[in-house]
Amino acid sequence: QVQLVESGGGLVQAGGSLRLSCAASGSIFSISTMAWYRQPPGKQRELVATITSGGSSNVADSVKGRFTISRDNAKNTVYLQMNSLKPEDTAVYYCRFNYAYWGQGTQVTVSS
Repeated sequence: QVQLVESGGGLVQAGGSLRLSCAASGSIFSISTMAWYRQPPGKQRELVATITSGGSSNVADSVKGRFTISRDNAKNTVYLQMNSLKPEDTAVYYCRFNYAYWGQGTQVTVSS
């Protein structure tokens, strides 16, 4: 069983930045693919970014150039650096482990 704990969400003005963290339990973190998803109010959950065990990353077109995913295997933690935030980035953000386990989510609210 893998447990994921997200943190770093909050309220920020448009143009601001936040860094989300997701700490994972378990010894296989370093060989896992990690991902961030988000679910805006009243909408479906969508994939935001992924990072493989080797460090290869991808981000959705909607956040390209603004969001960066990274990982620290020594800390069993994946990060999502979010810059130039827009009101449409408002959502609950979830991390996911190997396309299987989900975290509890962290709320990000961007005010205009």
